[in-house]
Amino acid sequence: MNTLSRISAGTVIAALSYSSAGAAEITLTLHHFLSSKAPTHSKFLTPWAKKIEADSNGRIKIKIFPSMSMGGKPPELYRQVRDGVADIVWTLPGYTPGVFPRSEAFELPTVHRGNAEATNLAIQENFSLIAKDFKDVHPILIHVHAGNALHTVSKSILSVADVKGLKFRTPSRTGAWMIQAWGAEPVGMPIPALPQALSKGNIDGALVPFEMVAPLKLQQLTKYSVEGADKSRFGTAIFMFAMNKDRYNSLPADLQKVIDNNSGANWAGPIGKVWDASEELGKQLQEKSKGGEVIFLDAKAKTDFDSIGQLVVDKWIVEANKLSIDGAALVKAARASIDKYSK
Repeated sequence: MNTLSRISAGTVIAALSYSSAGAAEITLTLHHFLSSKAPTHSKFLTPWAKKIEADSNGRIKIKIFPSMSMGGKPPELYRQVRDGVADIVWTLPGYTPGVFPRSEAFELPTVHRGNAEATNLAIQENFSLIAKDFKDVHPILIHVHAGNALHTVSKSILSVADVKGLKFRTPSRTGAWMIQAWGAEPVGMPIPALPQALSKGNIDGALVPFEMVAPLKLQQLTKYSVEGADKSRFGTAIFMFAMNKDRYNSLPADLQKVIDNNSGANWAGPIGKVWDASEELGKQLQEKSKGGEVIFLDAKAKTDFDSIGQLVVDKWIVEANKLSIDGAALVKAARASIDKYSK
């Protein structure tokens, strides 16, 4: 029976108590770019760390450093874990474009449809197809959030025509392609920089999930939030939770097993449920803010956006093929698995 099969997704989001058998033999650093108030920190990374400590009987201690408190900028996190500056990081592969070409298949618009649990399970089912992307680190979990909603400062978006000429923050190059295909201008930036960019009027909106509304106070900075009537989104972002390979290999076999038992499929589904559930608070905050509104696109508008999304998929397949990656086969596999787990 795997590690999480005996506990509910609700339990995953709570801090897990444990009794240490004594001083830790090994201390591992875990570095990420979000604040300690973000759902990623409180509902995923902290419970995961406590689970590792409990399962190792206190032999492993995890020290979590949020908000880039170990130094550097968010795009440097991948290099930090690869080079051993940090033992473990949680980051976006999209911050280092070109390094993770295969995993992008799961973040594409019309491939990811708004269900984090389904896409997380699909990634696990097809991990052998993207494993080369993570050859320089030890992956713990490759996952997505519920997906990108479009949040705008002052303009109501009801159709593709409404986004033309606007500037939007994007989390990835595939998101930038999509925004460009809309006739808008993409602006790449790590999410901690988003509030200032919105408040200064440097951008007109952003692609982010609703889970980030509360920690970034986006309900005070934007007026409209847009998604499909079926909760479908404008693609998503891939996240990488990974460990330095040498640090993992240096662990005794039984402690490696502790890490392994809390990796991959054992956390993908439950954490997907956590991400999906985290969206509702952000929607409520936007709707309750003065003048705030959550817009659900009608069928025609969403079809128009999806038609453009398919153009992005086609472009991605061409780019993948240039790297000797069978892009069409990877997209087909991703869609088939996401469809299976969405039912």
